[in-house]
Amino acid sequence: MAGNVHELRPKLPESEKITINLGFVDLGQIDLLVREGFYSNRTDFIRTAIRNQLDRHDEVVKKTVARHQLDLGLRHYTRSDLEQVRAAGEVLHIQVLGLAVIAADVSPDLAREAIASIHVLGALSAAPAVKAALADRIR
Repeated sequence: MAGNVHELRPKLPESEKITINLGFVDLGQIDLLVREGFYSNRTDFIRTAIRNQLDRHDEVVKKTVARHQLDLGLRHYTRSDLEQVRAAGEVLHIQVLGLAVIAADVSPDLAREAIASIHVLGALSAAPAVKAALADRIR
């Protein structure tokens, strides 16, 4: 039976928790809108407000992503990806708007040899040792 067991890739979170401070009047107005049924809860209101602002600035975001040559969305870097870069004598300049994931089996040494810089607008998921090894390259 042990031969049939497969290690599953850890599930990545679909969102990141943030904390904000609001004035009591703003919070009360949100609670009023929730109570009146416009939103299911405070989080629903805040997500809707954020999405509305992102929609409002959509054209600027698109132009900036193109200008800075950012990968948009989820970008996963496997050990094989990094080994190929290293074997070719090249280095990566990772630029992601969204989530950049460096696989759990990537060693700190391989990461330092294959990654020259990391610029992530969003979140970077990597082993703590890999993040520490790349600390001087993350902006």
